[in-house]
Amino acid sequence: MNPILLSILLIVGGYLMGTIPSGLIVVRLFSGKDVREHGSGRTGGTNSMRAAGFWAGFCTAWLDVFKSMGTVLIAKAILPAEPWAYWVTVIAGLAAIVGHNWNVFLRYDEVLPDGRIVKKLGGGAGGACAFGGAVAFSGWIALLIFPAGLIVLFGIGYASVTTMTIAITATIIMVIQANAGTIPWIYVAYGVFSIVLLAWSLRPNFKKLAEGRERLVGIRSWLKHGKLTYDPNSPQT
Repeated sequence: MNPILLSILLIVGGYLMGTIPSGLIVVRLFSGKDVREHGSGRTGGTNSMRAAGFWAGFCTAWLDVFKSMGTVLIAKAILPAEPWAYWVTVIAGLAAIVGHNWNVFLRYDEVLPDGRIVKKLGGGAGGACAFGGAVAFSGWIALLIFPAGLIVLFGIGYASVTTMTIAITATIIMVIQANAGTIPWIYVAYGVFSIVLLAWSLRPNFKKLAEGRERLVGIRSWLKHGKLTYDPNSPQT
C-alpha cells in the first residue's frame, strides 16, 4: 500500500479508536445510567467511578488504556522501522487521545453566560489513553506509572493532578530511555504533545482546583465526607 495512504489510514484509525466511548458503554452496562449526566460529564474512568462505582471506573480506565495502546502497537507492527514511520506512529497515538477527549460522535450544546449556544465535543480527559500509548512506546513505563498514578489519585485525591502526573512522569522516563538509546528520540514527542493535549483538556479542572472546587477522589474524600468521591459543586453537598 502507498505509504502516504497507509499513514493517513493509521492516523484516522487512531482517532476513531479513541472515540470508542468506553465509559458510556461500561456505566450503561453496570447501572443503566448515562455517565455524561453525572459529575464532570466526562466519559473517562474517574467519572465512570462516580457514576457507577469503583469497578465501572476500573473497567473504563483499562479499556481507555487499550484504545491508544492498540493504536500504537498496530502502527508499529505495520510500518517499517524508519524515522518517517516513527512520526506516523506518534501522531496516530496522539490521534487516539484527541478522539477520546474530543469525540465527534459525542457532540452536545453548551449555553454560554450571554445566552449563545455553542457546539462542543464530549469525551474524557485523556489520562488513561495517554498512559496506554506511552506503554506501547516503552513497556517499562507501566511498572512505574501505574502504581504511582494510583497513589496520586487515591492519596492526593484529584483526578486532574493524577492525569498530569502520569503524562509528565511518562515523558521524563521516555527522555531517560531515549538518552540511553533504548527508544528513538522521536517517541519523546508523544509524551510532550500528550502533556499539551491533557493540559488543554483539563483547563476547567485547573480553574476549579485554584478555587477549591475540584472534585475529591479516594482516601481524602473518604476521610472528609465518608464516601469515595465528593463533588463540592453538587447541590446535594
